Amino acid sequence: MNTIRLTMAQALVKYLAAQHIEHDGAEVALFEGVFAIFGHGNVAGLGEALYHERDKLPTWRAHNEQTMAHAAIAFAKANGRRRMMAATSSIGPGATNMVTAAGLAHANRLPILLLPGDTFATRAPDPVLQQVEHFGDPSTTVNDCFRPVSRYFDRIMRPEQLLTSLPQALATLLDPENCGPATLALPQDVQTFAYDYPRSFFERRVHHIRRPQPDPRELEEAIAVLSRAERPLIIAGGGVHYAGACQRLADFAVTHDVPVAETQAGKGALPDSHPCAVGAIGVTGSEAANHLAEQADVILAVGSRLQDFTTGSRTLFERDDLTLVALNVGRFDSQKHHAQALIGDAFDGLALLDAGLGNWRASAQWHEQAQHLKHSWCDVVARVTADEGGTLPSDAQVIGAVNRQAGEDGTVVCAAGGLPGELHKLWQCSGPGSYHVEYGYSCMGYEIAGGLGVKMAHPQREVFVMVGDGSYLMHNSELATSVMLGHKLIVVVLDNRGFGCINRLQQATGGSGFNNLLEDCQTGPEGAPKVDFAAHARALGCEAEHVHDIAGLEQALQRARQARTTYVIALDTDPLPSTAEGGAWWEVAVPEVSQREQVQKAYQGYNEAKRRQHR
Repeated sequence: MNTIRLTMAQALVKYLAAQHIEHDGAEVALFEGVFAIFGHGNVAGLGEALYHERDKLPTWRAHNEQTMAHAAIAFAKANGRRRMMAATSSIGPGATNMVTAAGLAHANRLPILLLPGDTFATRAPDPVLQQVEHFGDPSTTVNDCFRPVSRYFDRIMRPEQLLTSLPQALATLLDPENCGPATLALPQDVQTFAYDYPRSFFERRVHHIRRPQPDPRELEEAIAVLSRAERPLIIAGGGVHYAGACQRLADFAVTHDVPVAETQAGKGALPDSHPCAVGAIGVTGSEAANHLAEQADVILAVGSRLQDFTTGSRTLFERDDLTLVALNVGRFDSQKHHAQALIGDAFDGLALLDAGLGNWRASAQWHEQAQHLKHSWCDVVARVTADEGGTLPSDAQVIGAVNRQAGEDGTVVCAAGGLPGELHKLWQCSGPGSYHVEYGYSCMGYEIAGGLGVKMAHPQREVFVMVGDGSYLMHNSELATSVMLGHKLIVVVLDNRGFGCINRLQQATGGSGFNNLLEDCQTGPEGAPKVDFAAHARALGCEAEHVHDIAGLEQALQRARQARTTYVIALDTDPLPSTAEGGAWWEVAVPEVSQREQVQKAYQGYNEAKRRQHR
């Protein structure tokens, strides 16, 4: 056999560099590169291997293991899961820092190859620095934390194990149904062990994403249901983007006169100007989409995992005379909410539905109602996002200003807190690629790192990161990475002096303002400091300024567009208001017993809403 002698780490890197994928008609590298923070668990083995392949497989240094993995995940999401990155850390805290990112990737069905260093397979120096000893199971390391948040997990105990495990990891990363994080834990000694690998293992390979076809019987049943519908509604989920089916969905909707609502992951599948687009669905949905969902006789959910924010915690689709059809590449998601399953790729599935439905269209009355509701909602958006000249603007008003300045080439990036809900309702998308919000895991600290990943995926787009002061203070160090790598971001920091979203939720469930806004927290005699976010950003190498109102923000955004490096704009905002229009119930458990009258009233309302839940 024709072989080459390599260390396990060298073989891993050489294999990754040889993988390619067909993307937008061209063959490109599957892995854009590797984010790495080195330590004693990976610097000598994997670090040396990456050095020698740095021209084919670039390595980037970040400032935090969690956020570098967030950037890698955002890159994959922005590329429609067709290109990806790896991330490597040392053992111990470096590895466990990436566990949160693994959970985020798992919840959002996004690919990332995680390569945490591990303790010695030989156990000769046990306990090695940073090793957590498990007295009853010496085979357990902290990397076992990755098991429940990985789609694929293996610990490489022998160098030859790569021959079987590495292709399985890649198959998981590229699988349209089981896509998610793959973790290969790498004991630091095994990284340096050599083996005679077959040269064929490192041959150039071009991958293609599978497109599973619907079962003929399921397809026939779905066509029969839709062809009888008079009041149909489509819910577009993230699978529409990942299948590359946005234009196909737009054409299907026009041909059959079906209104289209969007989940957080699906938002931007249609531009908001599209005649069939009726806005966001669910807890953070538009009045138009939610009203139509309550009246629809058939809902076609395309590529959605139908989580609680989409379904109003199972109250939005509660009617017994409603038929839910789930077109989804994943069997697991297609079975939810007693849906009629149509398991298959969204791109081909929509084409087959279109052909089978022929000249069928929704009723003219339904079309007129959808248009009326959409126009009414557009009036709401214009009103709540307008600059009223107040001293403390609302989140909605800030969103309006950023949206106006974003233009056709802008992408908004956000994650947790109140901003994603307002963005879902109010942001007017120019089309696919204009909206990137992580709300499957709702992970504070994703925003800036996610913006970096989006910019690396689409350097031609202007990336606008919207982040609250709470998330900024959790994870901001990748601002320095964006400056170092030359990937410009425009970051808008909304300082409402605390965790404003959870403060509103706390009070909505009857609680007293406590431990969320800084004014309600325990502090020393001087109180909480007023953070100068602009000064902090400048210290990290950014251009930055603080503005006082919406007019000043719009002017600063114009300056930011002209800047050549990452530009941070901070402004104070009001923590209390959120857009009252739109939305649906969200189940947040309320104490059954409380001394507070407000909690007792909230519990009564909670029980009333529970009765509307469809099981």
